[in-house]
Amino acid sequence: MNILGTLFFLISAIALMSVPRRWAPIPLLMGVIYITHGQALELGGIKLPVFRMLLGVGLVRIILRGEGFGGGLNRIDKLMLALGGWLFFASFFHEPGAAAAGPTFITGKVAEISLCYFLMRSFCQDMDDFASIMGVIAILLVPIALEMIQEKFTEINLFSKLFGGVREAVVVRDDALRARGPFRHAILAGTVGAALVPIMIGLWRRNPRAAKIGLIACITMVASCASSGPVLSLGFALLGVFLWKFRAWMRMIRWSLPIGYIVLAMVMTRPVYYIIGELSMGGSTGWHRSKLIDSAINYYGDWWAFGTDHTRSWMPTGVTFSEEHTDITNYFLAYGVMGGLLAMLLLMAMAWVAFKWVGDTIDSLPEDDDENGDRFMVWCMGSSLFAHVATSISVAYYDQSVFFFWFSIATISSVYMARHDRVPVPDENLPESDPASKMQWSN
Repeated sequence: MNILGTLFFLISAIALMSVPRRWAPIPLLMGVIYITHGQALELGGIKLPVFRMLLGVGLVRIILRGEGFGGGLNRIDKLMLALGGWLFFASFFHEPGAAAAGPTFITGKVAEISLCYFLMRSFCQDMDDFASIMGVIAILLVPIALEMIQEKFTEINLFSKLFGGVREAVVVRDDALRARGPFRHAILAGTVGAALVPIMIGLWRRNPRAAKIGLIACITMVASCASSGPVLSLGFALLGVFLWKFRAWMRMIRWSLPIGYIVLAMVMTRPVYYIIGELSMGGSTGWHRSKLIDSAINYYGDWWAFGTDHTRSWMPTGVTFSEEHTDITNYFLAYGVMGGLLAMLLLMAMAWVAFKWVGDTIDSLPEDDDENGDRFMVWCMGSSLFAHVATSISVAYYDQSVFFFWFSIATISSVYMARHDRVPVPDENLPESDPASKMQWSN
């Protein structure tokens, strides 16, 4: 780490340990958003980026202060623990020294995703906390958006000059400059901006100024990255928001998806997932994402149990960091490569439960007393997760972008638990003569 990175980490860490719980996300978010993975501490061959070190500081804070999770452990919390435990167990079935595998690598990966999730579960206790956090994120994204604009004019990444870890020269594809800010890839920068758009829309009633600022920053990030992937992510995000008007029809809409897939499979000459290639403006990159799914199905026997250390045979191209792997541009398949089919299913299960809880939370909120627009805000949280899940089919999250995927699931989990603690349930042990007294608050 250079001097600037060290100072930034120390200031953020001290603030994270000392501020009240409601303000704790601010120093954490600053470290997540602004510091590149190039700023890292080397310990015995293990690289600890500032991002991960701040997550560790957050864990120490929670332990020392006894800050738990609203409502205790819930279903998604337990699925997260199961995912981490399974990935660690499966790591012992990988070859020693294999790239992106083994107990050491998986321990770091599990710590990263689980701390992203559990820290936000602790810091975000209810809708008021969530709205405050999103107001902060809206402001913090402004410097990122401005820097990405200047990348388009100067072709220089300022975060590279300050912290390293990303290319200084801006990548050009199809005559378009692809700004990336502090992220390691332009697609990740644009995807983060796109997935946050619904929440900025939902924030409008509570904090219109922050919502406007955040919307402009997010859309600027999508436009500056000059990639079709984030544009599609933005389309999915806005589709989710649009469906708010048709929420009463969601059951029919959900059932229409598998039926529509079956119909397309009957009329298309190739598997339906090759539509990804048709939607992509990148041509060969879209084909790669479709072919990757096809290859994962064809080589299912190689990875379904505990993952695999050899994916190079799946595709005609590889990656620079390993001769044994191809580019796994699919977040779900990335977990399959690390931990087999069960790891994939656990990840999908968390997303499924989160979507269900969005609906349950909306149903628990009073429709006639919704001054802050909380019902719509919760729907927008689901729309943001929808954008992440749809994007995960063609993007494997890494660097600090991982935080925003798990942030989405964690905050839905927390908001659901906040409502669950207040929902009255009947107590069958109380006498029938006093119906009002039979309503007790669940814990």
